[in-house]
Amino acid sequence: MGRIFNTYGPRMHPNDGRVVSNFILQALRGDAITLYGDGSQTRSFCYVDDMVDGLIQLMNSPDDFTGPVNLGNTNEVSILELAKKIVELTGSSSKIVFKPLPVDDPRQRQPVIALAKEKLGWARGFPSKKGSRRPSDILMNC
Repeated sequence: MGRIFNTYGPRMHPNDGRVVSNFILQALRGDAITLYGDGSQTRSFCYVDDMVDGLIQLMNSPDDFTGPVNLGNTNEVSILELAKKIVELTGSSSKIVFKPLPVDDPRQRQPVIALAKEKLGWARGFPSKKGSRRPSDILMNC
C-alpha cells in the first residue's frame, strides 16, 4: 500500500482546492494570491511522473512487501516561497495577500520516505526537471 503525499503535474483540475492549482489560477487571472498565516508553513511537492515511478516500483516489489510506504518528496518549500515562484514563472502582476491561519492548518507536511528508499530504492526531490516547466502547462487540458 502506498501513501501518496502532495503531488502536482499536468491535468490538475483547476478547482481541486490544492495549493499549487489555486496559486496558478490566481496568478494567471491576475487575482491576489491568498496565503493563510505568514506563509512560513512548509509543504513538500512531488511531480506526478516521479510519483508514478514510485508507484510502479511499489507494484513491482516482492509479494511479501505490502507497506504501507510513504511516497513523496522530502524537500520542503514555504508556502510564501511557492507563491512567489508561481508569480515569477507566470509573469503575473498578482499581489500576495495574507489571511488568518486556520487553527487546524499544520505548520509542516513532509513525508518520511525511509522505507521507500530502503525497500524500493526510490526517492525524489523538488523541483523535478519536468516539474519546473511553466505553471500554466500544469493546468492545461483540465
